[in-house]
Formats: sequence, C-alpha cells, structure tokens
Amino acid sequence: MFERDKDDLRNLGINIEVGTFDPLFEDEAGYRIKPENYQFQLGQISAQEIALLSVAAQAWRGAALSSSALSALNKLHAIGIESDTELIPDLAPSIVSQNTNLPIVISAITSQLVLSFSYTNEEMAAENRVVEPYAVASRYGHWYLLGNDLDRKAQRIFRLDRIAGAAKTQGRSGSYSIPADLDVEAAFSSQQPLSSAILLLRDGRALNLRTRIKEISDTADGSGWQKGEITFRDRERFLEEILWYGGDVVVIEPADLRQQIVELLREGVRKYG
Repeated sequence: MFERDKDDLRNLGINIEVGTFDPLFEDEAGYRIKPENYQFQLGQISAQEIALLSVAAQAWRGAALSSSALSALNKLHAIGIESDTELIPDLAPSIVSQNTNLPIVISAITSQLVLSFSYTNEEMAAENRVVEPYAVASRYGHWYLLGNDLDRKAQRIFRLDRIAGAAKTQGRSGSYSIPADLDVEAAFSSQQPLSSAILLLRDGRALNLRTRIKEISDTADGSGWQKGEITFRDRERFLEEILWYGGDVVVIEPADLRQQIVELLREGVRKYG
C-alpha cells in the first residue's frame, strides 16, 4: 500500500520525499509532502477562470503537455480552488499535432529560453535562426511561432513544419522578457496584406466561403451560380480552400489568382489523372 500511495502521488505530479523521519526507529520509512510545493501567488482567481483552465488542460489530452496540465489542475484543487464548469459550454477540445517541435517551443516560452533551429525559408533554402520565443498560434491547420529574431533584431513568424530537425534551447531560463503589450493577432495580421477576390459559387455549396462574403447575388443568366467578393490574407491557405471545393467554386478575379488555380489543377491532373 505504501508503494502504491507513492506511485499515485507521483502520477498526480506531487513531489514527495522518502526517508526515515522517526528518530527512534530508523528503519521505519515514510514520506513527506512539503507545503512550499503548493505555494501559489495567484492573486484573485475565480471559479470561472479555473473552469477555463480546465478546458485548456483537457485540450492537451494525448499530447506531450497532458501530464503537466493535469498536474497543475490537481494542485489547484488541492489548495481548495474549484472550478465552476456550469459557467462555460460543455466542450471537449483536443489538440492533435504530429509536430515534435510544438512541446519544445511551448516549454521554451514557459521557461523563457532562447531557441535555435534550421528553418526552410520561402526560397526553400535552409537558414540558421536564433529566436526569443514569445507565443505559438494555430492558423489554417498549421502551427506558428512568434518571436524576436536575434540576428534580424525584429519580430518574425515561423511555421513549425518548416523547422528542419529538432529545435534546441540555449542559455539560461529567464534570459529575456516577453513584451507585456504583445498582440499576437495584430502580429499575424501585419504579416500579410489584405487581398480580395471575386468568386462564383454554385447554389447551396461552399458554405464556409459564403459566410465570409458580405454581399452575394445571383448571376444574370440564372444558371444556379452566385457571385460575391471575399477578402483574405493567407494566399496559400485561400488557394487550398478553393481547390477543396472543386467544381463548386470558380475564381473570376484577380487574373493571377485564377491562373494559379488553373496551373494547380493541371498539375493535379498530370500527377493523379
């Protein structure tokens, strides 16, 4: 039972000290849980905020950070902070990522450790980059790293699947500070200019595209197509989305986007018939 108890505590992420604590019986083993392992400087934290943390922890189920997230929640419950799950929707999120660098990057952000890695740029050439990581974000099915590029002395965004091999940490923890006014959404928006395209959508199809078109109207010939203008920032993602809908979406303008779609379709026919 003693060994089982120790294993249960360790599985909960609780640090224990094992040894002899009885001055009269040195062979009597025991264990101690130090109170300082559960000391938090949380300030005012509400039950709803704990509930949101619980949802975030559940999102890491099956991922590398699952045990760390659940350990943190167990410690919060141990000091009497409970969550009010009725205040938030009944969600069951899950983060699924095959990218082995994702937990490395998140750990580096948490510890404020500098990262170094080989990165494939837009010209498909490998470059060595040294970055102070600030945040990670998911956009259009890809994970991105936002950080301060030490060589270029500016904020840069890197797609994790373009990192060749494993990212490595260097230096000591807390070697830099993440800006207090960091705006991740603004940083991503500023990377790519806003563009627009005019599309033809087959009646009742491409519903996701329709929700982003402000005004849509039937074509004059009454052929069962609607016409509308849509804005986008990530051209690569937008191309993938249009191709996904196959013959239900036709690009009218701009001409270069339409030509790129045609070339991609021809390449697909050449490769797959």
